Amino acid sequence: MVDVYADVLEKSKRFLSEFFVPGPRKGSKVHKYGTQLVALAHRDQVALTVSLDDVAEFDEDLSREILGNTVRYQKLFSEAVSDLLPDYKQHDVQNKDSLDVYIQHRLLLEAQNRGSDEVRDPKNQYPPELLRRFELNFAPPSAQKPLSIRQITADRIGTLVTIRGTVTRATEVKPAMTVATYTCDQCGSETYQPITGIQFTPIDMCPSKECQTNKSGGRLYLQTRGSKFVRFQDVKIQEDSDQVPVGDTPRSMTLLCRGENTRLCQPGDHVNVTGVFLPVQRSGLKAMMGGLMSDTFLQVHKIDRIKKGFEETSLETLAEDEARTLAQEPRFYDKLAASLAPEIYGHDDVKKALLLLLVGGVDRQTQGMKIRGNLNICLMGDPGVAKSQLLSYIDRIAPRCQYTTGRGSTGVGLTAAVMKDPITGEMILEGGALVLADQGICCIDEFDKMNESDRTAIHEVMEQQTISIAKAGILTTLNARVSILAAANPAYGRYNTKKSVEQNIQLPAALLSRFDLLWLIRDKPDANADLRLAQHITYVHQHNTHPPREVEPLDPDLMKRYITTCKQKDPIIPESLTEYIVYTYVELRKEAREDPRNATFTSARNLLAVLRLSTALARLRYADVVEREDIDEANRLMEMSKYSLVDDEQTQRRSRPVDVIYSIIRELQKGGTVVKYDEARQRCIAKGFNHDQYDECIDEYERLNIWHLNAARTRITFIQ
Repeated sequence: MVDVYADVLEKSKRFLSEFFVPGPRKGSKVHKYGTQLVALAHRDQVALTVSLDDVAEFDEDLSREILGNTVRYQKLFSEAVSDLLPDYKQHDVQNKDSLDVYIQHRLLLEAQNRGSDEVRDPKNQYPPELLRRFELNFAPPSAQKPLSIRQITADRIGTLVTIRGTVTRATEVKPAMTVATYTCDQCGSETYQPITGIQFTPIDMCPSKECQTNKSGGRLYLQTRGSKFVRFQDVKIQEDSDQVPVGDTPRSMTLLCRGENTRLCQPGDHVNVTGVFLPVQRSGLKAMMGGLMSDTFLQVHKIDRIKKGFEETSLETLAEDEARTLAQEPRFYDKLAASLAPEIYGHDDVKKALLLLLVGGVDRQTQGMKIRGNLNICLMGDPGVAKSQLLSYIDRIAPRCQYTTGRGSTGVGLTAAVMKDPITGEMILEGGALVLADQGICCIDEFDKMNESDRTAIHEVMEQQTISIAKAGILTTLNARVSILAAANPAYGRYNTKKSVEQNIQLPAALLSRFDLLWLIRDKPDANADLRLAQHITYVHQHNTHPPREVEPLDPDLMKRYITTCKQKDPIIPESLTEYIVYTYVELRKEAREDPRNATFTSARNLLAVLRLSTALARLRYADVVEREDIDEANRLMEMSKYSLVDDEQTQRRSRPVDVIYSIIRELQKGGTVVKYDEARQRCIAKGFNHDQYDECIDEYERLNIWHLNAARTRITFIQ
């Protein structure tokens, strides 16, 4: 058995020192682990990760054995590294820690107190765990696919496995003892106790030769200064929704992270975790109460954060030149909007708004105040207008997203709950859906079904982007930099045209003003629209894809990567546009005062919403500066969302687009006879009309001799 152990130890030393990969120059070699051993010897590096692909290339049988009995081979490879390090040491270590000084001091004392021929008591020898300043982990073979938690069964105990899931809880990083050092009160000798599990039983009687001979019964006292500690974190991981069978609940698993594997993930992250599946070693009363059953955990070797919806092999961002080429394509904004849920018919402006929600605006941090850049959108409409489908699509395409429903969520479930830590017994906070979706999107379906007390929990999140907690003696503020996408039905199930807009919506004004865009999607009978919708639905049902379109939608993976790339831009608004933005806002307030049918409360939040939408549009163009077209499009989306609220049959019959454009130009006249052509066009586009409708109005009223347009098409002169 000793020969086998020595043989494997020699083989692992040979692998670490001899394994090489081809170098940058032709015929050159790079010793992959040799260079890392030099860094370990000089303490420039702490963690050494051994790839099992490299081990399989060197010796396939050894790779298989490591997979099947990882804990044993981790100790064996650590011993091999300890033996090799003195050969790779080129100079003395400069940055010594307190443990180095402690051990050096002990060795000097021993040399003075003992004779040169005396042999140190083997029970009191320094354990290798105390002297090692490195960590050794294994990386799984590239061919090994991540498993779900329910696939990790008892036959995988002790083996190296890779699992995929979502982090639901991560405790604070605390020091964990790996080697306990004791001092005897009688003989003064030191005893060392390596600790491998979560719990340990301290030694109380001195095992040294002197105390055993004299039968003095020396008591041991723990020396914190001479003990060794490593960083420790307890992480809980849960199955992804696509891994849970029908009618089952998601399973979870505890991960124990040590050293360099701590602080690599946060609650809400999607991760691939590689580690050793082990049972919890219990002692004392807990072992008696547990009986034959045992809890299990995963001793972490490697954590990889992944973006939800991305293939593991795909890049998360595009190269800058590739992104610029895409952004310069004609009508790229319309093409991106059409690529969002192409199986859902219509809703072009709603899709454009959701596209801007994915990209988001730019945060502004001033002294003592923060202006959010995230957009909040509420979709309200009749049953069967694909609100929930749009939310589900956003949940799939967003890199970080949480999906919840109104009835299934409480205020505590959305914000944070007070729990008891299973390890320390302390009261801790466990983040809810809004905290888990930090830096992402939270989709809330059936928003109108939420209790009023629960709905008020998200008021602070929607504007301040934080959650203030004062529970069980815990006073803190959690980050919730999240975009809210809510879907709701009107108060009467369907939109009741005989009731006012306020009676139909029945949400408080304080909440409505926090939404940047509020869309009312009506299911109005229209023979042509109903025919096209029915043809679209039947085609999707038969072919499992969207019908052929004029603009071919982008590949979803390319779209995700482009959106991720866009979010790196921070466009600014130039001073030249400030006056124009202020003027449009003042006009918006003036219309809100004069129009009795205005259903929404216009405040300074609407101005901030225009700024957020315009910076999001500049991001979509992959630009660094906001242009006037971005502000016009932002104003158009705001107008269209308001128009959806006041749009009824009487309004449609009473006003044609041409007549509305005429009244807008009349307002610009202001007692004079000349109106600038470009200024009138920009105003009409900001109100939600297109170029064709504007040109049609100009031509129609010119034929009626209401005004005259000059040859250069720069001035509109009213005929008195």
